[in-house]
Amino acid sequence: MLSITSQYLARYRRLAGDRSDTLLPVTGAQRRFVLVRALDPTGRPDLVPMFFAFPSGTVDPERLGAAARRLAARHTALRSRPTVVRGTPVLSVATDPDVTVTRPVAPAPGESPADAVRRALASWDAHGPALRLFLVHDEERAEDVLAVVLDHAVCDGRSLARIVDELGAAYAEEATGALPEPGETEAELSAYRDAVLGQLAAEEKAETPEAAAYWADRLNALRTHAPAPRPARVPEGAKPSGAAQARLPAHDGGVSFPGLLDACRSAARELYGPDRVVPLGYPWGGRPTGAEPVIGCFLNTLVFPVDTGRGHVDGHGTEATADAWWDDLDRADVPFDAVVAAVRSAGPGWTGGLDGLLTVDDDSRRPPLVLDGVEGREVHIDGRPVRAPFAVSVTQGAEIRLRMVWDRAVLDDESAHRAFDALTHALRPTDRTAR
Repeated sequence: MLSITSQYLARYRRLAGDRSDTLLPVTGAQRRFVLVRALDPTGRPDLVPMFFAFPSGTVDPERLGAAARRLAARHTALRSRPTVVRGTPVLSVATDPDVTVTRPVAPAPGESPADAVRRALASWDAHGPALRLFLVHDEERAEDVLAVVLDHAVCDGRSLARIVDELGAAYAEEATGALPEPGETEAELSAYRDAVLGQLAAEEKAETPEAAAYWADRLNALRTHAPAPRPARVPEGAKPSGAAQARLPAHDGGVSFPGLLDACRSAARELYGPDRVVPLGYPWGGRPTGAEPVIGCFLNTLVFPVDTGRGHVDGHGTEATADAWWDDLDRADVPFDAVVAAVRSAGPGWTGGLDGLLTVDDDSRRPPLVLDGVEGREVHIDGRPVRAPFAVSVTQGAEIRLRMVWDRAVLDDESAHRAFDALTHALRPTDRTAR
């Protein structure tokens, strides 16, 4: 029987025909985001926003728009639109990038600039360009807030640093209207296609019967344990999601990934109770061997079954977590939809929903956005919709910056704050039993 990746490639080749320069295949990671969007009743895509505050008057919208168009023209993924054609997810490549700097409607009386940004993102048209910029004036702070937002299907976390760096460099260029030469865009298109095909080849090779059996057994205890959504639980006038953050000291190089998984177990125990197995998703992977470091979406979503009944006993909890995690990484190239199919074929239960998300970043890979010598201050705009009941992001460097957001239609604020306290407690240096 053909693997999911093999079936996808066969459908893509029949569909693309002689249009392979304008219809590109997608990686397993992209396939997940495109299909999730297609199955969402509102058609809402997953977005990757970055927010930067500049002193008022620093940003020239026309110059910034020209810079963003040059950036998108250079990178195939950024001038493409994720779509589904005859049931097949693809990237539709545009000849000319359609990127503008939008100034959202000014905040109404009593609203903040962040409200204007949230409103702009909530109205995102899934059929529009994958890269968009929004600029909002904050009169109270005498700042302009710039939102650089991407459809997640064209960009993973490893692309963000390059996007920020090249956007700043394009802004500094003098020829505000000049786009890259055709030869440059054609070379990048070829490199991007080769990278995607290389990734699909790796995924096709990874989809073995043995790997399917491994994931079916590994995730056989999963159910989606989050309480059923209850929109009425959202406090009147409250944003769709809540948020909490903390800064913790980093010792001995920070926290290992298994240590972070165990900390998420502590949070999940507060949210779902003991003796549950909670599906926690996290991005992992990279560009295929030998591929150019193209901008795109290549990080697969792996699933870790968080057993809330387990804990730390003289460090053995984290050691067991590490052993299981390393075994998972040996099968990390199996795409998410193939893992779901393997689990479902083994019996009723998990259907692919995630109760939690974990992302980890290194602050050395997140350079500031510099526009004409002025460094923007990265800020957060919370209150936006969350795809999972809760999501944890960790940035490691000289300190540990910890954030957790949660869907208020699923989790109440009191429970979420207890979970966040448990998460921070598990990550404090004196509480670590293994690294």
